[in-house]
Amino acid sequence: MPLFNTKVAAMTKARATHIDAGSIITAIGEAFKKLDPRIQQRNPVMFVVYVGSIITTVLFIQALAGKGEASPGFILATTIWLWFTVLFANFAEALAEGRSKAQAASLRALKQTIIAKKLAGEDRSSQWAATEASALRKGDIVLVEAGDMIPADAVVIEGVASVDESAITGESAPVIRESGGDFCSVTGGTRVLSDWLVVRVAANPGEAFLDRMIAMVENAKRRKTPNEVALTILLVALTIVFLVVTATLLPYSLYSVQIAHAGAPVTITVLIALLACLIPTTIGGLLSAIGVAGMSRMMQANVIAVSGRAVEAAGDVDILLLDKTGTITLGNRQASSFAPAPGITEQQLADIAQLASLADETPEGRSIAILAKQRFNIRERDMTTLHATFVPFTAQTRMSGIDVGHRAIRKGAAGAIKQYVESLGGSFPAEVDKAIDDMARRGSTPLVVVDDGRVMGTVELKDIVKGGIKERFAQLRRMGIKTIMITGDNKLTAAAIAAEAGVDDFLAEATPEEKLKLIRGYQAHGRLVAMTGDGTNDAPALAQADVAVAMNSGTQAAKEAGNMVDLDSNPTKLLEIVEIGKQMLITRGSLTTFSIANDVAKYFAIIPAAFIATYPQLKALDVMHLASPSSAIMSAVIFNALIIVALIPLALKGVKYRAIGAARLLRRNLLIYGLGGILAPFAGIKLIDMVLALFHLV
Repeated sequence: MPLFNTKVAAMTKARATHIDAGSIITAIGEAFKKLDPRIQQRNPVMFVVYVGSIITTVLFIQALAGKGEASPGFILATTIWLWFTVLFANFAEALAEGRSKAQAASLRALKQTIIAKKLAGEDRSSQWAATEASALRKGDIVLVEAGDMIPADAVVIEGVASVDESAITGESAPVIRESGGDFCSVTGGTRVLSDWLVVRVAANPGEAFLDRMIAMVENAKRRKTPNEVALTILLVALTIVFLVVTATLLPYSLYSVQIAHAGAPVTITVLIALLACLIPTTIGGLLSAIGVAGMSRMMQANVIAVSGRAVEAAGDVDILLLDKTGTITLGNRQASSFAPAPGITEQQLADIAQLASLADETPEGRSIAILAKQRFNIRERDMTTLHATFVPFTAQTRMSGIDVGHRAIRKGAAGAIKQYVESLGGSFPAEVDKAIDDMARRGSTPLVVVDDGRVMGTVELKDIVKGGIKERFAQLRRMGIKTIMITGDNKLTAAAIAAEAGVDDFLAEATPEEKLKLIRGYQAHGRLVAMTGDGTNDAPALAQADVAVAMNSGTQAAKEAGNMVDLDSNPTKLLEIVEIGKQMLITRGSLTTFSIANDVAKYFAIIPAAFIATYPQLKALDVMHLASPSSAIMSAVIFNALIIVALIPLALKGVKYRAIGAARLLRRNLLIYGLGGILAPFAGIKLIDMVLALFHLV
């Protein structure tokens, strides 16, 4: 039975998104466990309500003994709903954490003992010894053959094989892993489907990707982000204001002491109830749940975030650096046309180009052969009669081809072919130079073909821009985010593709040093930069970027440098990550607006009714005409508790993301959540008051 499979990955995601009866029951139990004062004190706003609940509990016990305040029934009801307020806030956080813990539980259940073939040397022919995966250490060399599980995170040092990573990515299609390049990293627990690999272990037990993944999704040590800290300070400041007001009234509320010219005392229970209603308990109770849910949504997108700080930073990003190949373009250049040299027909060029590409197994080489077949029906070559010798492509020559007898046919980069032709004493036609420049301006890659030193013409290779990518960049631009394409292409090619894709800027002929310099330059001006990468040469820039998304298929250096890992290894995921970060910030902002508007509305709704017995002149401001001061207080306390429950689904799901500017977003928040926050307490408190009065509950 495979350790990893698509069903398990799907189950992990399903657990993350579905809230069933079991998760609710578990969250209820966790809500009571979180009543521990050491946990409660982490949330200053709810800690005030927590302390108030304890005080009213003591007051109720005193009232039963005939001491202190009268009306033990009112005190009991107030106490119960204050405790409910604390428990509902705990429940929201526990429900959000429960989704992450469910993901971790699914992953932990997949772990099992794997027997590794530990090699004595660094090649396949070395003797191997059966060793438990838990006994492997960083630097150990292991042989993994078809059907074997990869025992630990490792780097391929020899061989090439097809690997099943379905539980990590959720995709059933196998991937190719080989030594060298950017696809040499393998993950512990994945299965080799074909061939064999010799790998060097890259992590000690407990430090592997799966272990880190479990720890991340459990979110046990989620640190508050800077924006969250700032919001907490604001909420604490508002809470302190109401505490000061309450402390000012406290000397006048000692049971039988009357306020000057008043007919009734303001009791401590009433003051605590008012305090709990008027401090920002709504956002205070949901703030942690919003942060945890943000990380959970990232996991649903198959992205592992190191911390909530990385998720929030994604929401604040205003510069996006995107690699051209595979992100903006499809990545596989395709032959689109033949441009023959003077005196050469297009069919002659197609014939020679196809010959030069017969041994070329790259997508570009295959596309040349296919284009020649489609245009001129050139097919079914008898290679045995040609007595051909294939010449592979090398980084030094930058060309490939075929030798047929004494005839040398080559195709390659324009500069390399020009140098090759001139070294043979030939000339490079000016018309071909012009065709090369025209192709470069269109964003294409020119590939020059020569037959025995004679330039036959140019094949145009086009890197196709992905459909819909231009519209997505336009959405980001409306949000104030600048997009920059990074490519190793020359400036002419880069400019053409940048224009077609609709990016704001580009960096051509990019080197690791130039990427790093670009990021630092923007950061020096106070900008937040996001970048994606998969290679060792991307690691310095990833380490410097504020949001660094490393591909899971990339090198170990890239994954260690990033603060997020994309399990799908999809470079375009960066756009989705930004949207999730924005959604978390929008959700927090929307619920903060609602909470503060709520408090303002509750202030004007219940203060006149609550203090009318003490200050009869407040009757003129009692616009809600609540049944009694006791009913006003109780209605407000009940509404204050229930509104947290009502907003839990929104906190977990998030406010719907829309690619609109900050000004429009602010106006929308004020209209929906500001106005809604003002109107909801008037309607809710009045409705609860009517129910209490109808059943004579107060």
